Amino acid sequence: MSISSILDKLKKAVLEGDDELAQELAKKALKEKIEPIKIVNEGIVPGVQEAGELWKQNIYFHTDIILCAEAFRLAMEVIEPKLSAGEIGTSGKVLIGTVAGDMHNLGKIMVNATLRGGGFNVIDLGEDVSQDIFIQKVKELNPNILGLGCYMSTTMLEMKEVINRLKNEGLRNKLKVMIGGVPCTQEYADEIGADAWGKDAFDSVEKAKKLMGV
Repeated sequence: MSISSILDKLKKAVLEGDDELAQELAKKALKEKIEPIKIVNEGIVPGVQEAGELWKQNIYFHTDIILCAEAFRLAMEVIEPKLSAGEIGTSGKVLIGTVAGDMHNLGKIMVNATLRGGGFNVIDLGEDVSQDIFIQKVKELNPNILGLGCYMSTTMLEMKEVINRLKNEGLRNKLKVMIGGVPCTQEYADEIGADAWGKDAFDSVEKAKKLMGV
């Protein structure tokens, strides 16, 4: 199988959400001595990017995107250890988590995958993350962007509280804050002082790149 054929098949596997095949092809690509960064840039990431285009055209739906994200994740698990420092995560560092009281993670999984596909180094704190943990990790990891997710209207206020804590700790001016999730809007982002609102995973990447000047 030629190099271009392997990468084309890998792209298709990611696009179609075939996680086992995507992982198998990523391993095969390494075995064939294809450069890890080439595998990412010409096989894995294009699959996510095409899924984004299909999402915008209303051809792909939420389930398709989640499957694509899982295929992306498994393929990247194979490749990431082989990448040299600086080959990935060059767009900036993003610290992300779902706010306290909120256990939803499906949307965040896709945001993580698309951000990584966009060249960001993403650190996921998980779900139901307390204000204290957000503050502690911002101090410890010094991210360029803090991503706050919330998927219930009852937990939206937590986003405002985290931003207030950042101000009180003297951290707010050191990073950008993005919010996202089903109940969020640009109006709410403006109201609580966030720098951007991601309408969906692909919009989040575009906004993150704008914030970083990429």
